[in-house]
Amino acid sequence: MSDRKEFRDLAPPEAAHDAIASLDLGGGTEIVPLREARGRVLAERIDAELDVPGFDRASMDGYAVRARDTFGADEADPASLGLVGAVHAGEEPAVTVEGGTAAEISTGAVMPPGADAVVMVEKTDEADSGGDVLVRTSLAPGDNVMLAGADVAAGERTLGPGTELTPREIGLLSALGVETVPVRASPRVGIISTGDELVRPGENLQSTAGQIYDVNSYTTATAVEEAGGEAVLYPHAGDDYDEMEDLLTEAATECDLVLSSGSTSASAVDVIYRVIEERGELLLHGVAVKPGKPMLIGRLDGGDSPSAYVGLPGYPVSALTIFRTFVAPAIREAAGQPEPRTATVDGSMAVEERYAEGRRRLMPVGLVSAGLEGQRDGGGETAGVDDGAGDTLVYPVDKGSGATTSLVEADGIVEVPAETEYLAAGESVTVRLFSPSVRPPSLYAVGEDDPALSRVLDDLDRPRYLSLGTREGLRRLRNGVPDAAVAAGDPEVTADHEALGGWTREWGLLVPDGNPDDVTGVSTLVDRDCRLINRGTNSGLRTALDDAVAALADERGVARRELTDAIDGYELTVKAHESPARKVLAGDADAGLGLRATARKLELGFVPLGEQDVRVLANPDRTGKAGVEALAAAVENVEGVLADLPGYEPA
Repeated sequence: MSDRKEFRDLAPPEAAHDAIASLDLGGGTEIVPLREARGRVLAERIDAELDVPGFDRASMDGYAVRARDTFGADEADPASLGLVGAVHAGEEPAVTVEGGTAAEISTGAVMPPGADAVVMVEKTDEADSGGDVLVRTSLAPGDNVMLAGADVAAGERTLGPGTELTPREIGLLSALGVETVPVRASPRVGIISTGDELVRPGENLQSTAGQIYDVNSYTTATAVEEAGGEAVLYPHAGDDYDEMEDLLTEAATECDLVLSSGSTSASAVDVIYRVIEERGELLLHGVAVKPGKPMLIGRLDGGDSPSAYVGLPGYPVSALTIFRTFVAPAIREAAGQPEPRTATVDGSMAVEERYAEGRRRLMPVGLVSAGLEGQRDGGGETAGVDDGAGDTLVYPVDKGSGATTSLVEADGIVEVPAETEYLAAGESVTVRLFSPSVRPPSLYAVGEDDPALSRVLDDLDRPRYLSLGTREGLRRLRNGVPDAAVAAGDPEVTADHEALGGWTREWGLLVPDGNPDDVTGVSTLVDRDCRLINRGTNSGLRTALDDAVAALADERGVARRELTDAIDGYELTVKAHESPARKVLAGDADAGLGLRATARKLELGFVPLGEQDVRVLANPDRTGKAGVEALAAAVENVEGVLADLPGYEPA
């Protein structure tokens, strides 16, 4: 019998919020230099201890005068005043303004004794006799003068507790001469990723040993800092109980909150829950939410008092989703940070989505604007998610919790109640954006993976492209979700497509440099013991190879399946256009399906098998969309992009 511990009854999400709220995440007050206070939150009220300005000062260039000496003056009958000197900013006045006199003064300068108003230089002239100034307007006492304390008066309440310190508040405190400020202390959050397979970015990775780069440490640390916490990274922990216990205890001693990711499920090797039970208190194990069921909440014995502990799932999408939903609000509260601005968007489901697992679902989704008008504001930027010109379409981005690309391909979350089994196409939903600054991409396109296309996209503003292959790209374009699709081969252009242009590419077999096995074509793969790495059935390159095999089968008078069965690895497929080449480079295959351009880039041999069209197709309802227009212009001028790509030519 295994030592497997089953999940306890899954707690409702509300219970998880309550459990985290019961934890002490630190906080308190600390004093920081004003220069380092941006983004922090005041812990105490700050009152002004001096007047700002601390003196009566001129608010413009002109002449300091006694207002009563200008009564009745106008253009026809100016007042003539004797000039007694000048006062400049940053110096103490050396003159006194008496009856019938004036002093030249600069903006910001101290008002000289006797003066109570400033006449702007544009309302004056020099007298012909010299030495006098003619004032052509009447003034009242205080005109064009900022009196001492007019901005901030000593003793005045300046900023209150809870104020977030932005450049504006820091400017005000600078004017008051404040050097340090009391702010809410940021909770120290220890971050530990678990698993023997993890390697930190920058270290050597052994993929053949099942190692993967540690995504969660940096992702979670950044999210902690975004929420107002201080992130402390610890070495990743293996699956050994003693090692896990030592690391968690160290973090609990030094931090207010310990976050781990991974090792929270109910298998025998996942031991964190045992450490928490034996060295602290386990409050909750398992939440009725997807993604994120394997979540732990508890307390860990550390220093003088227990440290809060939350165990996040291991998959990056699950970990970040659970952190944002349950942990980030608690960190913000402890740090005194305000709740982020409301960031939700109403839209309609682009496709139907079925779900029946009995758990609340936090579904990652992407946005695409179907509107055509008003898509650019005055500054040339794409306007809001939905400017009223058309619907915002919402499509699921769910490659599984282990797919890190979901982190950037999704714009937000749609929360689906546990009892909801079905979302219909066109159904209204509310998207909780990952941040208020999220905007839908200027262009949403899907289809073939192609190096020339990658260059085209580099010249566009914020495109989103999903390399799903020709077949899937065309299917989604027919469903009306993306703005455009890219198809390789000879796709049938229907009313669902509007061709924007394209190019041709030379395809064939990638082989080791020098072609040591003397591969000459498809027949070599059939007749000899050569291992092939193929592309998936959605790929246009795969279709081209399938056609070549079918042609050889017709030539030999045999069934196509007979030949594909004879090719070692024909059904062994990889995702991207460079993937077969890298398998050949690694010695894992004798040949791979690919492009001449890829062979040149990776210094491989190439056996040409033909040329293939690549077409860029637009959704006919979106051809007036700014992003589609930009794509069309880029495709029309594609010659420069193709110039140094071997095997490529404009269509």
